[in-house]
Order: sequence, then structure tokens, then C-alpha cells
Amino acid sequence: MVDERPTYFTTPDGTRIAADVHGTGPLVLFVHGFPELRQSWNRLAPATAAAGYTACAIDVRGYGDSDRPGAIEAYRMEAIVADLVAVADALSPGIPVTLVGHDWGASIVWNSIMARPDRFGAVAALSIPWLGRAAAPFDAIFTRRFTDKGRFFYQAYFQQPGVAEAELEADPALFLRAFYHCISGDAAPGDWPNDKPHGAALLDGLRFPDAVPGWLEPGYFDHAAATFARTGFAGTLNRYRNHGRDFDWAAAFDPVIRRPALFIGGTSDPALILGTADPIPLMRAVVPDLEAHMLAGCGHWTQAERATEVEALLVPWLRRTVAA
Repeated sequence: MVDERPTYFTTPDGTRIAADVHGTGPLVLFVHGFPELRQSWNRLAPATAAAGYTACAIDVRGYGDSDRPGAIEAYRMEAIVADLVAVADALSPGIPVTLVGHDWGASIVWNSIMARPDRFGAVAALSIPWLGRAAAPFDAIFTRRFTDKGRFFYQAYFQQPGVAEAELEADPALFLRAFYHCISGDAAPGDWPNDKPHGAALLDGLRFPDAVPGWLEPGYFDHAAATFARTGFAGTLNRYRNHGRDFDWAAAFDPVIRRPALFIGGTSDPALILGTADPIPLMRAVVPDLEAHMLAGCGHWTQAERATEVEALLVPWLRRTVAA
């Protein structure tokens, strides 16, 4: 894995966003999730550049080589959407940009094209579907569904500043090895326990495999473990502490995505099984121009577990949607 010196972009609030930029042509902006880094796109972004596009993969604020503001509210969706707009304005002034995101990055790109359809002309999302604006903030939803019933839910565990940070920062490599495995397509039933009580720690009951998943790009795991040991997890976890702010902000926008969209999910992805194993029929009501695919047996780490398949879907979609 090549760890190159990043290009930096400064956002309206002064935050610096680190990025790898390759190629020429229409801009495609890649946005990672938790706990990932911009290098998680190191197979897909070069293939996009080779197809005739400018591929820009960023470290989301709080991660990697990007700045890590201290305030929780600095990680609200509104601020992160502004980061993407700043990168788009720098690399593609006045020309609509295509977004690609995974996990939290998928939520970020959905919200970005909802809020700024003038800047973003198409969107591709991996793992996390778009179902419109929920009836309540997500923290209220998981409190009713899990916490009030005495059940553990990882996002509830993430809410108290400092608690999850202490657990994950004690041994970032151990956490990443378990987390990458336990919600992948390699996981066996019970590797991610579904019956822990509220008050348990995240790592309680998780399987800790001896080997790093073979579908990760060589070198990526060691780079990620060293990076998170350096940066900690406070910025990454603060994204989970803004559900109320995000819910209020989203009320100002039409939740229907009226731009071309691609969705790629995995049938073994716990992030989908938590809601609905087949989100595609529900998505079509709020994403009318949708191409969607479900990869059999794929877990949560879509672009890593199935790099070749995702490339074979994304690049032709780009060519049909955004001429190089």
C-alpha cells in the first residue's frame, strides 16, 4: 500500500481536509466510513482515475491526516457537507461533482446531494441506503429499540464522551482486527454478539481472529492501526454524537434524491440486516433514478471485500452517468 503525501483543502470553518488526488477529467469524490481512512479507496480510486476521471479520496474530519476539531458539534453533518463542498469548489469550480461513499461516508454523500444538488450531480453509496428523513432522531430510535429494553447497541455505547475512546485506544490494532472481521462476510454467527446487555463494552464477546482479513489491501491494516494509535478515536466517535443536530438540520431539505444514484449492498451486511435485508424497494420511493445491486455473501466492508465486483459496477455506471 502506498502512503503518499496528501493534498490539503481548507474549509469555511478553517478545518484542513487531507486528500489523495489522481487523474484528470470530471471529479469523483470518495468518502470513507468508520473506522476507515482515505486509503480504503486505494483500489477503487485508481481504477476510477484510469477510466478518465479525477479521483479524490479524502480523510473525513477527525480521521487520518485531516484536522481533528475538539468540539462535538464540529462533526455535525452540516459541517461535513461543507467540507465536501469546499473540496468540490477547489477541484471542480462551477461543475457538478459525483460522490462515492461507504458506511458513514454513504450517509454523508446522501446528505450532501440532498442539501446541495447544485454542487453534486450524482451519488454512489455502499452499504448504507437512503430512506429519506426518519420520523425521529436516530438516537431516540435506538434508545427505544435497545437501551429502554436493557439491550446493548454500539451507537448508544458511543454517546458518552471518553468511554469508547478509552476502550478502543487501549489497543487500536486489537479493536480493528475484531471490528473488521465481525461485521464482514467472513463472520460466523455469534462473532458479533447480538444479546449483550446495556452497559457492556463494545469488545465484550467479540471474536478476535488471529489473522488480518485477507480481503484488505496489503499494508492497509498496519497503516490504519498506526494511524488510529496516533490520532485516537475522539473525532471519529463525535460523528455519532450529533444525531439531534443532524435531524434538525435535515428538515430544511427535500428528502427525495433527484439525481442519478447507485447503491451497492451486501446480503451479509449487519448494517442492512439491522433495518431491512432488502432496502432497494423502499429506496425507490425517495431515489427515483436508482441503480441498485446486492452482492451475495458480502458483509459491511463492501469496497474491500468485493473490490473487483464494486469496480465492475461503479466504473460503467460512471461512464453512463458522467461522461469522461
